[in-house]
Amino acid sequence: MAKYVNTKMKILFIVLGILLLVFIVSQVFSFTSQRNIETYPYVVNKTYDTFEIRSYEARLFTAVKLSTTGYKNSSSKGFSVLAGYIFGGNERNEKIAMTAPVTMSLEDSMTMMFMVPKKFNKEMLPKPDQSLIEFKEEPAKTVAAIQFKGWANDKKIARYQQELKSALEAENIPYFDRFYFLGYNAPYEVFNRKNEIIVELQ
Repeated sequence: MAKYVNTKMKILFIVLGILLLVFIVSQVFSFTSQRNIETYPYVVNKTYDTFEIRSYEARLFTAVKLSTTGYKNSSSKGFSVLAGYIFGGNERNEKIAMTAPVTMSLEDSMTMMFMVPKKFNKEMLPKPDQSLIEFKEEPAKTVAAIQFKGWANDKKIARYQQELKSALEAENIPYFDRFYFLGYNAPYEVFNRKNEIIVELQ
């Protein structure tokens, strides 16, 4: 009986060791990959206690408008549509590099966007297999940005959106009612998770 228990314990430790190794490898891989991903470029104009003012340059995005509302209901659906396109779901079966952050407009009808790598222009991009996807030119803009860590959810997004509003109003900084959520990490990344809420300034 003792021999049987010892064998089961050994098997359990081996399985746990394998799972731990897989987890460590996945986190190292995601950290390395994240460092090589092209990001939405900006310049910090001014830093406050809880937020900063940034200038973004004009860039091209792939976008999908969603019929669902809220981050929880919309994020996985939007991501799967846009990821399908860049992973080969297009007329040339061409893979396009992932960029960061994933952007979602915080409106009643949410839009998710992936930034197009800078080497592409609109004419160079292959036609998407899904008609829901469009190419969207985002103009240069000045925004206020507030950051939070961990996994995003609707409650956190609403909290930091309100915090950003209150901070801007306290500083008498006028803004348009156009807020966006920016997510920088893949779902399986555990450490150093980074999220932001931004809003366009008047």
